[in-house]
Amino acid sequence: MRTAIIAALALPLAACAGNVGPADPDMGAPPPSLDGSCDAEAAQYHVGHDATAEMGAAILKDSGAATLRWGPPNSAWTMDYRTDRVNVRYDEAQVITEITCG
Repeated sequence: MRTAIIAALALPLAACAGNVGPADPDMGAPPPSLDGSCDAEAAQYHVGHDATAEMGAAILKDSGAATLRWGPPNSAWTMDYRTDRVNVRYDEAQVITEITCG
């Protein structure tokens, strides 16, 4: 009888343990390629330009990176390193101040 009661109590908990995706969509993405595809040096001439969607697309193309991460002013970033990502920081005036890979 005790086993039946424990099973009956555990059944609703098992329903809660479904296949739930991660809160952060990047966490479910496949790992980045390890071929070092980002080259920040090739995009350095964009420093000093306005941070716009068009500029972001140009930085992606010039750097060879697969993804772009914008860094708003006074914001914290995760420290994960991705060889296929270019990071673009900009200031309060929406001017690009730094371009790095990772």
